[in-house]
Amino acid sequence: MKKLFVPVLACLYLFQPVISEAQYYYYNDKYYGSDIVFEAGVSAGIMNSLTDIGGKKGIGKGFIKDLNMNFTKPSFSIYGIAMYRDAIGVRLEGTFGGIRSNDSILKSVAPSTFGRYERNLSFRSKITDVQLAAEVHPLFFKHYDEGEAPYWSPYLVAGIGFFSFNPEANLNGHWYALQPLHTEGQGFAEYPDRKPYKLTQINVPLGIGVKYELGTFLNARLEIVHRILFTDYLDDVSNVDYIDPALFNAYLSPAQASIARQLYDRRISSKNNQRGNPKNNDSYFTIQLKIGMTLRTARR
Repeated sequence: MKKLFVPVLACLYLFQPVISEAQYYYYNDKYYGSDIVFEAGVSAGIMNSLTDIGGKKGIGKGFIKDLNMNFTKPSFSIYGIAMYRDAIGVRLEGTFGGIRSNDSILKSVAPSTFGRYERNLSFRSKITDVQLAAEVHPLFFKHYDEGEAPYWSPYLVAGIGFFSFNPEANLNGHWYALQPLHTEGQGFAEYPDRKPYKLTQINVPLGIGVKYELGTFLNARLEIVHRILFTDYLDDVSNVDYIDPALFNAYLSPAQASIARQLYDRRISSKNNQRGNPKNNDSYFTIQLKIGMTLRTARR
C-alpha cells in the first residue's frame, strides 16, 4: 500500500500550481491543516449490465436504450482516497456485485423482439472490480475564504480497473460455468478467429458524482460509474451464428459436451437464427451511495 501511494502523492503535487488558491473544508485551530488528506469509506448500491441477452422491446439497441432495470442486483465497495485540497483526489476502490439477464423477460413483447425472446438464452455472473481512479472537483479550482466553501461538490471520475467475471447458465436446477464449454467454438481449429476469453480483464471506469460534507470528519457521495469493457463475452454471447454441435464431442469431455450441447442453443423456435451481435462490447455500471471518513489530526 505504501508503494502505491508514493506515485499517487507525486501526481497530486503536480497539480499544485493549478489549484494553489483552493481552500479546503474545516481549516481552523482545532485540526492540523494539510494540503493532502486521506479518506476511507464504504459504499452500497446497485449493479446492472448491458449485454446481448435480455433488453427491451424492439430490435437490440445501443447503450442505455436497451437497459432493463429488472435485472438490477446489489453491489458493495470499500475505498481509500488521497485528496489534495478538496479539488483533486486519487482513490483505490474494490467493488463487489453481480449481474444477470435472460431473454425470457421479453415474453410480453415477444412479437417485437425479432427473435430475441425465442433465442431463450440467460446468464448470471459475480463481479469483482478493483479500480484506481481520479476524482476532479471543479468547484474547488478557485479560492474560498474560510467558511465560504460550498458543502456540495459535483465531480468527475475516470481511471483504470481490473475486473473478474464468470458467466453461468442454469440447466435443470444446476448452474454451469459457460467459459469452459466453448459455446461459440472459442479455441476450436474450425473457428480460428474466436479466441478463448479471459475471466480477468481491464476496464475503464467513467462516472459522475456529487459529494456533500456532513461534518468535520464525514461526507456522503452519490455516484454513477460506467465501466467500458474490451470484451463482448460478459454474458458468453457474441457471435452471430451457432456452431456445429458435433464439435463439442471433438474438443470436450463427454460430460462437458453433453452440457454444452444443451446450453449453447436453447431456441424455442426458429424465428431468428442469430445468436449474438459482435458489433458492440458489453458493459456494466454501478449507482452507489458512499460514506467516507476523513482522517484529520486534532490539535492538543
